[in-house]
Amino acid sequence: MRTIRIGLAGNPNSGKTCIFNLLTGLQQHVGNWPGVTVERKVGRLDYQGYRFEVTDLPGTYSLTSYSIEERIAREYILNEQPDIIINVVDAANLERNLHLTTQLLEMGVDVIVDLNMWDEFTRMGAKLDVKRLEELLGTPTVTTEGHRCRGREALLDAILRLVEDRSERHRHIPVSLGTRVEEVIVDLSRRVDAVGGEALGVPARYLATKLLEGDPHIVEVIHNRLSDPEPLLLAAEEARQHIRTATGLEPARVLAEGRYGFIDGLRREVLQEEPIDRMQFSRQVDRVLTHRVLGLPIFLAFMWLLFNATFTLGAYPTAWIESLIGLCSDLARDVLPAGLLTDLVAEGIIAGVGAVAAFLPNIIILFLGISLLEDSGYMARVAFIMDRVMHLFGLHGKSFIPMLMGFGCSVPAIMATRMLESRRDRILTSLLLPHMSCSARLPVFVLFAGTFFARHAGTVVGLMYLLGILVALALGLIFSRTFLRAEEASFVMELPPYRWPTTTGLVMHVWGRSRMYLRKMGGVILIASIILWVLGTFPRHPEADQMARARDQRAAQGASPTELAHLDGERALAEIEYTVIGRIGKAIAPVVAPLGFDWRMGVSLVTGFVAKEVVISTMGVLYWMSDVGDTGEEEGLRRALQHPRSGITPLIALGFMVFVLLYTPCVAAVLTIRREFGMGWMAFDIAYQLVLAWGAAFVVVQGGRVLGLG
Repeated sequence: MRTIRIGLAGNPNSGKTCIFNLLTGLQQHVGNWPGVTVERKVGRLDYQGYRFEVTDLPGTYSLTSYSIEERIAREYILNEQPDIIINVVDAANLERNLHLTTQLLEMGVDVIVDLNMWDEFTRMGAKLDVKRLEELLGTPTVTTEGHRCRGREALLDAILRLVEDRSERHRHIPVSLGTRVEEVIVDLSRRVDAVGGEALGVPARYLATKLLEGDPHIVEVIHNRLSDPEPLLLAAEEARQHIRTATGLEPARVLAEGRYGFIDGLRREVLQEEPIDRMQFSRQVDRVLTHRVLGLPIFLAFMWLLFNATFTLGAYPTAWIESLIGLCSDLARDVLPAGLLTDLVAEGIIAGVGAVAAFLPNIIILFLGISLLEDSGYMARVAFIMDRVMHLFGLHGKSFIPMLMGFGCSVPAIMATRMLESRRDRILTSLLLPHMSCSARLPVFVLFAGTFFARHAGTVVGLMYLLGILVALALGLIFSRTFLRAEEASFVMELPPYRWPTTTGLVMHVWGRSRMYLRKMGGVILIASIILWVLGTFPRHPEADQMARARDQRAAQGASPTELAHLDGERALAEIEYTVIGRIGKAIAPVVAPLGFDWRMGVSLVTGFVAKEVVISTMGVLYWMSDVGDTGEEEGLRRALQHPRSGITPLIALGFMVFVLLYTPCVAAVLTIRREFGMGWMAFDIAYQLVLAWGAAFVVVQGGRVLGLG
């Protein structure tokens, strides 16, 4: 089966990732704001005897080398030479989108133009001659509605016709850039061919335009691949000076004007009816939502409502799941014979994994809300609102986009910092990102807030998220004025029109997050729960049998259920403290004791370094194994935490949540920082966040005690 390699290129907000999902069936997150795609994503599909390998490139407005997105996209096209580039174009914004199209044509690649969001275009009363556009561009052209999953067959058939050389209108046309520079480009192209243009691996005309623009990457290519690059570079500088003298403008600007002149002529030929202004409604709404004074309070109000809905609506299914977990544990003990295997299933697997599974409804509700805000276009406005705030704290306005992604997962958020032009901005943003509370921390907040602050749980969870933002901003101010100084950079961002989120998009987004959560439950959390059970079971306490006989003797003597429960609790606690995990906990205890945490809480923080959900599974195992209620029955995790023997008060619970919010992110996030910025920054990230978390929790707990709060 022949493999056809396809690249998807397009502007931010053109619906490129929708088309990627439409073609491949993969469920990449689709957001209505720039920066969602920050690295290449690859999907595959089989169609009529071919295997299509589709690469989703970062959204970019051009193919210069000023930003990481532009470099990733351009280097993929130049170095990996895909068979086809599908250029996803927002049909309602032709002038801006076709600027990238002209650059793709200059590169000499086989292009298919995909006029996406065709339903919006036609709804605005616009008419376009698609066949005429095909003729003038020399590219197969199709219309799609990616967000509504329409146009897949037309796009696949266009690919097939181009692959099999059956596309009637396909030809490589030279994009005319105007009489002022055309002769210069032709002359410089001949010089490129004369010095061995084939060895450069770049089309001569494209290389000539890049030399005229002064592109540093192309200059580097020439230095690396030509034995004597100076004659060509000297000719390019002479051509650049000629354009400056003839026009009084920089060559890059003259070339850009030439491209837009070509696009303007194209639009006049193909547009039969101009679209109405689709931003009119959005601008009216923005008068309120992006108001200088009201914008930020409105955003905070939306988030407060979302967190309260996450807790209030999620409380019912969470309670059902917890009941189901208890039934499964009882069933395991009834069906399986008594012994270590049964204990492993009931106390290790069911208790550990079940403790995390109970919070799946909260994850679903939270990401449904966030998806609604993103897909509607509101989150792009939030980035605009936050720009002024970010600059006050030494951050780039564009940093808000990866920080917003950090509420989902820190790993892709750190990778999203590649959209920032400055390495300093990328490092600073990545150091602060973990304080944007990721979805893995949400179960911890929901558990402790619901257990110890039941009447105000939603507000407490919201305050945790707000605290993370405030801490990140404060640290940004400190870091930017000490060892990460830099001049302020401007922030320009496109605001897309408001759109009704589609059901398909919402389902794909929520399912994608839920699937990640479920995958963790069946992978790292399951493994961690089993390991924790083993470490919490062995070695066996040498006096366990003696304690059991003493308990049975008291029962025979008519001891009360309360006394028996107390004896059971003492025995269970003594047994687990004798195990490996108990000894580890005792070693950690002096470090966390000033915070009011017992050794079990300390162990859960250590295991939480693997993944923050493991904090809950660890507690599920340890408290399930060591706590026994007044009835002598093993309690659920919530009741075990509330039991006086746990030693956890509302103040300590608040300190624990603050520690979880601020301490080192999961190992995957830490390794991502190492891969992006090096070992030194990774070590600094771990160290400062551990110190910060311990100090903040200490202030909360000890400060609260001084004030008489607990």
